[in-house]
Amino acid sequence: MRAQTRIVWSLLVAVIASHLLSGMAVGLPAELPDPDGEPADMRKPVQVFILLGQSNMLGFGKVAGGEGSLDNAVKNKQLYPYLVDDAGNWTVRQDVRNVRVMCSGSGPWKTYKNEWMTISGKHIGPEVGIGHYVGRVLDEPVLILKSCIGNRSLGYDLLPPSADGYEGDKGDPTRTPKPGGWYAGVQYDGDTRAAKEVLEDLSTYYPGAKTFEVAGFCFWQGAKDLGRGGNADKYEENLVHFIKDLRKDFNAPDALFVCATMGQAQKGSGGAGGTITDAQLAVDGKSGKHPEFKGNVATFYSNPVSKPGSANGHYGGNSETYMNVGEGMGRAMAEMLEESRGGGGRKSATSRTAAPPLRKARGVSPMKIQLLNHTMMKALVKVSDAGLLRTGKAVPLSLTRAKVSLVSVEDANSLTFSAGSGKSVAIRSTDLKPVDFANLAVLVTQLKPDNRDARALAGVYLESLGRVDLADKYFGDAGPESTSKMESFFAP
Repeated sequence: MRAQTRIVWSLLVAVIASHLLSGMAVGLPAELPDPDGEPADMRKPVQVFILLGQSNMLGFGKVAGGEGSLDNAVKNKQLYPYLVDDAGNWTVRQDVRNVRVMCSGSGPWKTYKNEWMTISGKHIGPEVGIGHYVGRVLDEPVLILKSCIGNRSLGYDLLPPSADGYEGDKGDPTRTPKPGGWYAGVQYDGDTRAAKEVLEDLSTYYPGAKTFEVAGFCFWQGAKDLGRGGNADKYEENLVHFIKDLRKDFNAPDALFVCATMGQAQKGSGGAGGTITDAQLAVDGKSGKHPEFKGNVATFYSNPVSKPGSANGHYGGNSETYMNVGEGMGRAMAEMLEESRGGGGRKSATSRTAAPPLRKARGVSPMKIQLLNHTMMKALVKVSDAGLLRTGKAVPLSLTRAKVSLVSVEDANSLTFSAGSGKSVAIRSTDLKPVDFANLAVLVTQLKPDNRDARALAGVYLESLGRVDLADKYFGDAGPESTSKMESFFAP
């Protein structure tokens, strides 16, 4: 799509989204920017997110075709622009690995996908939206590991070990399916075993990786429990066991969990669909029904963003449903990640080289935000006047949902950016978000690496977004004198 059209469209979407998503976590833009194409910090453990469920988690959103295809959504409707670059090619995240394995019950598992996060093949699932959101908020390498198959119920096939009726070997921590055919819980055992064996061979699935941490689980399921057998009435009970057993089986007691409801089902509507939806919403930590899940379990209500069609019918293959649900789950996961890390850090229970907990982030005094931004703009004017912006180095910009080059900064209120197509657009500093100022502050440190004040200024922005780990790195590089000067911006 043309860069200028994309920018104008994105500005409109950002304004609308700012009202719809006013409760979003600090640092998350209303719309995602394009991936920067840079690899992750491989010194840190891979953050693993395990995706489980049945056929819709497997993914049946069609990529090519007419209405309902991803091609049509992106190229004709200007949706999900971070999936394509200015040349119209699918973008590639070099910091998020996309892996899919599958087995049928106790049968052997096979690898069906092992690549960087991009659009490939005939179908997509929610992994695309999930991967882009968690990749956006994490500096660590990310592994999206999908292990599931279609036509499986939580009340029988995926029944977790601690639930009533489970027929597998409860004493086997490897979750190796027991011999003798199908049994209650066989798919739970098969899916978790496959995921564990992938992680045992980590470098095959994330090149260069040596350590990992199971950071979260995503679950989209429910259609098989709509049928006969009475599974709907026990869905909430089984789902609670499912969450707890996954954390136990992967030695990840602090792993986050996101569940998505079926798109066609409405909460409180009664019947099996309504019962299952209400059960899925009940485990959300914000519901208060399960206090132990507060801040670590979230449910995304899919009905408002799903296109016509049912879970059993794979939503007619409409890619927009799969993208919308994936983005919803990804945003929910990203919000919990930011909240947990910004509030003192998340324990690295499964990390082979666990990092120390982070200190609590400090906020910038509301009285000083304007002064902070003015200080940043003065630094950008100096960089522009010195001709340092001629390198064409690009930065992510939330207003454009893309990575664009800063061409010039005429004064303390006006910046000019250029996309890959060469089209330029002027943006006022008052339209920039905190995350944009943070990205620009980091840009200055790259253009003027010996400027200690610039590094400390970048640290202030990063900490204000909850990124204490990165802030401390910049403060450490800046030294005590510059850090002390810039820390005056923080609220007492």
